[in-house]
Amino acid sequence: MADNKGKSVIRQVVAIGIGAAIFVALTTVQIPIGFVPNTALQVRAAVLTFFAAVFGPVAGFAIGLIGHALGDALFYGSVWWSWVFPDAIFGLLVGLFAKKYAIEEGGFAVKQCLGFNLVQILSNLIAWALLAPVLDIVIYKEPANKVFIQGITAAITNLVIVAILGSLLAFGYSKIKTKSGSLKEEA
Repeated sequence: MADNKGKSVIRQVVAIGIGAAIFVALTTVQIPIGFVPNTALQVRAAVLTFFAAVFGPVAGFAIGLIGHALGDALFYGSVWWSWVFPDAIFGLLVGLFAKKYAIEEGGFAVKQCLGFNLVQILSNLIAWALLAPVLDIVIYKEPANKVFIQGITAAITNLVIVAILGSLLAFGYSKIKTKSGSLKEEA
């Protein structure tokens, strides 16, 4: 039993390292939303969601926090904490329901996909339409009308990219897990 717990912790640490590295690498892969400043469609949102959905809330929180902070520092020269923390909270919220998605077990089907997307939509709204703007106002004294428009736009763009790319990643990984499970049974 202790051996499985040790493997689980190692697996979590590896997932956090890989997830954060991919998140950082994808920081500049984005499609700007021209009518709202500082917002864009970001592929990294789908990667964070996928890792949180497979590896759980600790990994989701850590990948969001570490990945966003390092990405900001490396590519933009400073860390915008009011947007780092929402990514971490988003990863945590999505990860809380990891077992329900059954991705790791190879059981990610339509019902699980609907649940996954309901959770990611609600989590995006909490993180981006609520938390990020409030933190922008409290930490950086940003004007409310500006940051709520940015936050709502970020929530919408994230939930769209996650609904498409995040769902595809979850389906694909779940199918791989199903095949690897059936191969083990045959051996």
